[in-house]
Amino acid sequence: MLDHFTIKPGAGFPDHPHRGQETITYLLEGAVDHEDFAGNAGTIKAGDLQFMTAGRGIMHAEMPRQNPDDSANVGMQLWVDLPEKLKKCEPRYRDLRAKEIPSVDVDDGKVHIKVISGQSHGVDSVKELAYTPVWIMDIEIKPGGKVVQNLPEGWNAFAYTLSGSTAFGVGKDKTIVGQYHNVVFEQKGDEVVAEVEEEAKENEHFTLCHVAPLFLYWPSHFSVTCKLQYGNWECGF
Repeated sequence: MLDHFTIKPGAGFPDHPHRGQETITYLLEGAVDHEDFAGNAGTIKAGDLQFMTAGRGIMHAEMPRQNPDDSANVGMQLWVDLPEKLKKCEPRYRDLRAKEIPSVDVDDGKVHIKVISGQSHGVDSVKELAYTPVWIMDIEIKPGGKVVQNLPEGWNAFAYTLSGSTAFGVGKDKTIVGQYHNVVFEQKGDEVVAEVEEEAKENEHFTLCHVAPLFLYWPSHFSVTCKLQYGNWECGF
């Protein structure tokens, strides 16, 4: 499940539990403070990510910083189910700073790709970010640009458009998709093709995610076979 969130001043996500899953948070605007009942704490800012493995269970809070202009904090969070053998692993965190993310430019500089997790055009991401096999790319295409992104065959893949209009696919299967839409691709292919028309008025920006099909998306904090018990733990916010 992918959540494109906007946290306005005064709102946030106070103490709440997770178990049996991993969450990947990508902050686009603002800053968010994190703290949990095990004493871990930190802040991610625009362009940063946090990879959290809930494992056997964690209680934490995610609270936005107050921006000087009172603007909202904006980001995305991907939830991925852990396999049964990892559901009781120890919780862990891995913050990935914007400056740590490798990138690559293709199509004569018309396409810029941040390789958050996985591989793109010979560039590898930082390793050991999550237990879950997942590839994540942040892609920006200028007018007239085109990208062909290879991906592991048989994986689940989808793109979420953040701005502009993008043509996905080739030939008769080409489809133009506007802002704030989710595009789910068939599993039988091994590449995603995306391009922006030459006469477009703005760049196109989208995230591309590929996840091994063993891992399922659940629309709640828990897998159906898991239960989480916790006491009166409180974080410091």
